[in-house]
Amino acid sequence: MSGSAAFVDEAQIHVKAGNGGAGSVSFRREAHVPKGGPDGGDGGRGGDVWLVADHNVSSLLAFRDHPHRAATAGTHGSGSGRHGRAGADVEVPVPAGTVVRDRADGRVLADLANPGDRWLAARGGQGGRGNARFLNNRRRAPGFAEQGEVGEEAYYDVELRLMADVALVGFPNSGKSTLIAAISAARPRVAAYPFTTLEPHLGVVVYDDTDFVVADIPGLIEGASEGRGLGHRFLRHVERARVLVVLVDLGADAGRAPAEQEAVLLDELGRYDPSLLARPRVVVGSRADLDAGGWPAGAPRVSAVTGEGVRELVGVMAGRVDQARRAEPPPSAAVVVHRPEPEGVRVVRGDDGSFVVAGRPALRAVALNDITTADALAYVHHRLKRLGVDRALARAGAREGDIVHIGGFAFTYEPD
Repeated sequence: MSGSAAFVDEAQIHVKAGNGGAGSVSFRREAHVPKGGPDGGDGGRGGDVWLVADHNVSSLLAFRDHPHRAATAGTHGSGSGRHGRAGADVEVPVPAGTVVRDRADGRVLADLANPGDRWLAARGGQGGRGNARFLNNRRRAPGFAEQGEVGEEAYYDVELRLMADVALVGFPNSGKSTLIAAISAARPRVAAYPFTTLEPHLGVVVYDDTDFVVADIPGLIEGASEGRGLGHRFLRHVERARVLVVLVDLGADAGRAPAEQEAVLLDELGRYDPSLLARPRVVVGSRADLDAGGWPAGAPRVSAVTGEGVRELVGVMAGRVDQARRAEPPPSAAVVVHRPEPEGVRVVRGDDGSFVVAGRPALRAVALNDITTADALAYVHHRLKRLGVDRALARAGAREGDIVHIGGFAFTYEPD
């Protein structure tokens, strides 16, 4: 993986599921039968939008300029019992390691850690039921059907946390990029000034019978754990690493003593996530060819330029990775499917003193094409009562005569 401005590890995504098709109001028209029974078909459901972790996708670049993803709508039902077609689902590929957050409060909604993991980002609207569905012994000629449900729509923040076995951690210009170039096929941009690396790089390292992935994490600065510089963006790529390799710059131009570098780096890691300090860790002096002193004799040291200590360090990495893998529980073959919790009915007090009933089941109960008929009103009241809306309104303090809003409709509350 070469250095490139194309790596994107933060993005916003807008998803829109398909609307459901409307149910049909229709009656059979047969010879010698003046008024046949209802035969309106159901509308098709709208398509869902899924985010799916895909090992062929390496960054969130696809969302930087084109954040919108939409599924198609279901078609309407029609007479003679013909149901509408369902809308097509949309699967949106994202890198393994993608985390989805709520834009309002930053809550993690899904962690698509492994290839194949999937998350239902927007549910398609249910298709409306045709009037044939409302036939019963008391309602012989239902003159109403359900409208299609509107598909969900939302914006999310998505971020990528690299999936690496080893993370190289150090200050800017401490030799991380040169080292990863020396031990793997990765070719990051390398130069003798700070902040050359502005994005992480991954390299695959092969040592005897072991292969593992090493991430070159852009250089940390003091205060990174509080978000100084690009600290949080860089540090999150350390979170999934099995082993941490802390590079302490031995060069005369490092600006601070090796022991001070180590202390500051570990402090930043601990402030960001205390569990990082419990990870297997290797501390090594880097740029040993420019050693200005201050590093204990016999302590691990490496020079990617001369090759000193490189193979020995790779061997230590491979051993630590192997130990960490053995200590982990065996991976599950099952793909993780994330779905939002089913939404119930809830009642909130409006600013004007009225009551608002929210939740998809309640909205669906009033989503009829004609709510003015006696049959339709009786059906709506029956459905809302079965959903517990009457009890919820009473618990919320509703009194006779209060205005109740459900979707685009307003009702006067009349307790049983």
